[in-house]
Amino acid sequence: MEYTTLNNGIKMPMAGIGTFLLTPDQAESAVLEALKDGYRLIDTANAYVNEKAVGRAMKKSGLTREDIFLETKIWPSFYMQEDAVEKTLERLDTDYIDLLLIHQPSGNYVAGYRLMEKAYKEGKVKAIGLSNFTKEQIQEILDICEVKPTVLQTEVHPYFQELELKEFLTKEDIKIQAWYPLGHGDAALLNDETIVELGKKYQKSTAQIILRWHIQAGNIVIPGSKKPEHIKANFDLFDFALTEDEMKKISGLDKNVRYYTSTPELLKKYAEMVPPVDEQK
Repeated sequence: MEYTTLNNGIKMPMAGIGTFLLTPDQAESAVLEALKDGYRLIDTANAYVNEKAVGRAMKKSGLTREDIFLETKIWPSFYMQEDAVEKTLERLDTDYIDLLLIHQPSGNYVAGYRLMEKAYKEGKVKAIGLSNFTKEQIQEILDICEVKPTVLQTEVHPYFQELELKEFLTKEDIKIQAWYPLGHGDAALLNDETIVELGKKYQKSTAQIILRWHIQAGNIVIPGSKKPEHIKANFDLFDFALTEDEMKKISGLDKNVRYYTSTPELLKKYAEMVPPVDEQK
């Protein structure tokens, strides 16, 4: 395992498992499998409606709470609920969250950020950050915050590298975390000739080559899967390293192609949507 150090001194694993689109049963099984395989970073969210399952898997793993880096995200419709963090802790059945993010720059996200700052000061959260924010929106938070964001979770992969945003984040000492690190499983990316050739050289899958590129580029990765063989493979990244020239070749694949595009209409919809968190198993 390799780690990065956040701007408040907290150590965070560079590779973890994401639980987006997993049902509670799938999430519980996947997280349990991941922890067995050596993962220590788990990512979930209010909106995934599987936080209870993630909490169960953590308990069933037999690991101490301190051995697991737990990350979750507050949904826009909860930003103005004073007990949003406490309810999240209850669902996860834990005393603290290692990293808590604002999920979307939607609704009253400043109020949501204030909730996270309060939880941070009370010791309920070890670090706070943002998800899906633009450079301008991050600057808005930086201009008013009392506790600086440590991480931005956003879409990043070889075909969409966000170099300008990443340069800004580096200057602000904010780490970037990639969702869709494999380009939403796009066959064009996974079968890219450059990556295929490197896979042959290192006897690794193209997914493993891409994830290794991320880590060496300083991107924290959280690929999701419900298949045990993929979960295991997505963590088998620490017995090889790409050369500087190979890193440059993959970096040269940037096409500014993204798979998720936010719109004002979508953000408005997010603010109005209430995830059925109280109905989850």
